[in-house]
Amino acid sequence: MSKARLMQLTERRSEGLLRVYDVVVPAAELQQKLNAKIAEVQPRVRINGFRPGKVPASHIRKVYGPGMMQDIINETVQKSTKEGLEKVNARPASEPSLDLKSDINQVVAGTADLQFELSLEVMPDFEPVDLKTISITRPVAPVADEQVEEQLNDLARANRGFEDKDGAAADGDAVIVDFVGRIDGEAFEGGSATDAQVVIGSKQFIPGFEEQLVGAKAGDERTLKVTFPEEYPVATLKGKDAEFETKVKTVRAPKAGAPDDAWAGELGFDSLNAVKDALRQRIESEHKQQSRAKAKRKLFDQLDEQHDFELPPRMVEAEFNQIWRQIEQDRTAGRLDPSDEGKSDDELKAEYRDIAERRVRLGLLLAEIGRRHKIEVSDQEVAQAISAQARNFPGQERQIFEAYQRNPQLVAQVRAPLYEEKVVDYVMELIKVSDETVDRETLFAEDEPPVPAKKAKKTKA
Repeated sequence: MSKARLMQLTERRSEGLLRVYDVVVPAAELQQKLNAKIAEVQPRVRINGFRPGKVPASHIRKVYGPGMMQDIINETVQKSTKEGLEKVNARPASEPSLDLKSDINQVVAGTADLQFELSLEVMPDFEPVDLKTISITRPVAPVADEQVEEQLNDLARANRGFEDKDGAAADGDAVIVDFVGRIDGEAFEGGSATDAQVVIGSKQFIPGFEEQLVGAKAGDERTLKVTFPEEYPVATLKGKDAEFETKVKTVRAPKAGAPDDAWAGELGFDSLNAVKDALRQRIESEHKQQSRAKAKRKLFDQLDEQHDFELPPRMVEAEFNQIWRQIEQDRTAGRLDPSDEGKSDDELKAEYRDIAERRVRLGLLLAEIGRRHKIEVSDQEVAQAISAQARNFPGQERQIFEAYQRNPQLVAQVRAPLYEEKVVDYVMELIKVSDETVDRETLFAEDEPPVPAKKAKKTKA
């Protein structure tokens, strides 16, 4: 009796980090799996004309066989891909791509083997630098009492309310108005309101609207002429000139008086000091997050500087395409970074391809560090992160969870940043970190963009 043929995986191409394999799963193996599945469901199958549990296997095969076989093929492709890569010790750098070579109808019918091409880029072979040799300076900024007082005063201005006043409206006053907006003489949807409160200087309305109400008094009627910004979210209004026929009904001034314990009580705090403590904690949290972000950037700069290894071309291309799509969207919307203005597409593509390479290099490096030190993100951590996202959409939590259940790629997008932060935390414990005290302005100053092309001093890994 001859042995049953087993799955075959044959390497067809090996160029750099690219690997292409031919995979063959014999038809007999698929039929064995189909027979096993039919035998498993046979006692539970109910079909008119047959007693429960007595439907012949041949009839089940005829009715449900094609659907079952399609499921088996999908499961087999995934399993054979995993087993095949483990057999040849290939570590994919990204998701493998599959190209079916068989006639799927013949495979389902059991008259042809399942054949597909497996193509992937493997992880480059490199040795990460000794992390204990890396030193960075982390900027830290203490919270000054003046910062707390400034935010307290801002909070008080925003929450102390208004009271009616006589006379003309000034900056900071609230004006109660009715208005009708028109473009080319025609009223447009969403351009009218009754008893709308406009706080002059709050910048809650489009540019020019609030400013033209300075000096207005109760009973005044004004025509406010404005231009909608090019980045306005309603496409039909972008860049359009409009006129708002406005009637001023009431002018209100901010209530006088400094914040005190009674005011704090209106906000739900026990005392004014409790408000100050909460503000200080919030500022400290902002400083801590920014300090970590700056330290992470410095760490990435050093890791990028000290590693040079072959990068998977497909990964680089995918990363570059994602960046370039965003650049084109920003350019169309008039949001292109000022430093990119006036540059040709070739110049921009060269610069952003360097950035794409840096991102891929750092991603592979962090993945390798995480693998070597057995760093993992648990399913519970992913679930907590998804729950946090769902809470941002009250009333739609169920739909959010169902979307993640249906789409493993969405789950992977949640897991990836969690993994990166875990690896960064681990690395930060090993490197030498020196704190440097700076002021808040320095802490939040924007860093110069990375220049991955400057690698003259890099050591080959």
